[in-house]
Amino acid sequence: MDSTPGLEVYESYEADYKTLAASIGSKLKGEARETKGEARKGVLRRIEMELEEADEIIEQMEVEVQSVGKEHKSKLQVKLRSYKSDLARYKSEVKSLRSSSDRDDLLSGGRYRDTDSPSDLESGTSQAQRQRLLQGTDKLQDSTRRLEESNRLALETEDIGAGILNNLRGQREQIESTRDTLYRADNSIDRASGTLKQMIRRMYQQRIVTGLIIAVLVALIIIVIWSKFF
Repeated sequence: MDSTPGLEVYESYEADYKTLAASIGSKLKGEARETKGEARKGVLRRIEMELEEADEIIEQMEVEVQSVGKEHKSKLQVKLRSYKSDLARYKSEVKSLRSSSDRDDLLSGGRYRDTDSPSDLESGTSQAQRQRLLQGTDKLQDSTRRLEESNRLALETEDIGAGILNNLRGQREQIESTRDTLYRADNSIDRASGTLKQMIRRMYQQRIVTGLIIAVLVALIIIVIWSKFF
């Protein structure tokens, strides 16, 4: 593809999306189906956060598509529709797995049964704490990633703005130079017009003088001839 600012930004978002999509697909095929209870719920929550981030990236990609050339826009829009379809499928799988997990919890009588031993309760508490810690770590990483992305976008926007200002400055200089050239050309045309008028006036004057000289010569010839014969 051509190296244009809008296309480069789009491809950067696309790379981030593909990384997220791969992570989501891997979790749905692996952890989300292999785990049960709170562990599965934790995996599903992480997948949902990744899906939210993927939705935001898709929105940014849609914005960038509007700034690329027509020769690329239709192809990129087709890819965006495919990405949206994949996200919809992932969301449907998450919803199905969550419903299955809720149904399992209901059938098992909740998180803790009356027959649970103290050691089982302590194990469940440790697992819940570990799960909350993992969730907090995931949220922190997600926030860090978003902050870095926002900073990168701001820098790219600043570079684009600086480029536009430089282009406008160059165009202004070209316009001023063209205006000066036209002004000088107009002055040259005026001078040439004046010179041409003077030349025409002198030509007419020379024609009159030449006519007078011829008339005088003819008169002299007539006088000479008249004097000889009469």
